Amino acid sequence: MPVITIVGSGMMGSALAFPARENGNEVRLVGTPLDREIIDACIATGRHPKFDRDFPAGLKYYQIEDLNEALSGADAVIGGVSSFGVEWFGEKVLPVIPEGLPVLTVTKGLMDLPDGTLVTYPHIWQEKLDSLGKKLSLCAVGGPCTSYELVAHDQTEVTFCGKDGEALRYFKKLMATDYYHVSLSYDVVGVESAVALKNGYALAIALTVGLNQKAFGIDSPLHFNSQAAVFGQSVREMQKLLDYQGAGDLNNLALGAGDLYVTVYGGRTRLIGVLLGRGLDIDRAKEELSGVTLESLVVAERVARAIRAASARGVLDPADFPLLMHVDDILTKKAPVDIPWEAFTYGIN
Repeated sequence: MPVITIVGSGMMGSALAFPARENGNEVRLVGTPLDREIIDACIATGRHPKFDRDFPAGLKYYQIEDLNEALSGADAVIGGVSSFGVEWFGEKVLPVIPEGLPVLTVTKGLMDLPDGTLVTYPHIWQEKLDSLGKKLSLCAVGGPCTSYELVAHDQTEVTFCGKDGEALRYFKKLMATDYYHVSLSYDVVGVESAVALKNGYALAIALTVGLNQKAFGIDSPLHFNSQAAVFGQSVREMQKLLDYQGAGDLNNLALGAGDLYVTVYGGRTRLIGVLLGRGLDIDRAKEELSGVTLESLVVAERVARAIRAASARGVLDPADFPLLMHVDDILTKKAPVDIPWEAFTYGIN
């Protein structure tokens, strides 16, 4: 029986325990230093405190001090940390994973370099491994998948990406089920960038929900024209950013657009966008969602900063990204929400 060790018991890492265990693998779920209460709850109840379904029988749970025990004899590792755990995972986990194991990460996000280059988290972790002289096959998962829907066994399509075809096929064998469908790709930059970019743009679409609630009342019917218009502009801007990174394959855009769609309809990014659209500034909105991690804010700010840096080199024009630059103004300058509709026009003018 293959052994899969999942490091990070957040919602997505924990959700992946369902297809992993239901495929007949031994699954070990390890909490980060911030997950102690989650692991305690799992041990006591057999259920993640934010899920409404028990884990499959036979899961094993570990606190972080037992990481080495959880890795002993493992055949594969899944990194389940949020983007705020990227450095911790690189410094504390990658060095102790046994040589040669394949690693699949769920962490979404991009880092911006001073010249405006955007790099993926697998790239950052590969640099760490190279500095250690260590070989692990790094893979990543992207696509329209929310943790609670995966736990509910809703039909889900994702893509595993990486440079090692053997490792990708092995992870697909371990994880694919009749409800968790897996495609494979060698285009790490394309897949990872598409599903990271969607966070900033999902926030932008959610602004329109808040604007309509402000205009018509919180309990008013949803209005979809404005959401659809911002969705369309989001996809256009995402395509330009993928082209900039050399990853303009339409398969990547479709993956990112699908992930954008599901993110708009639920979760933390929708909440913060709605609050901003209602008229709260970013500080008050964060207070309203105290204790909630907001990766979308980080992605939006980093990408906007990269666009400005690339513009200084004459490579990108911020005018091509009116939606994202407005989101950045809302987050960094506390500008009021005022969707730049006229800047979205395209075709004949």
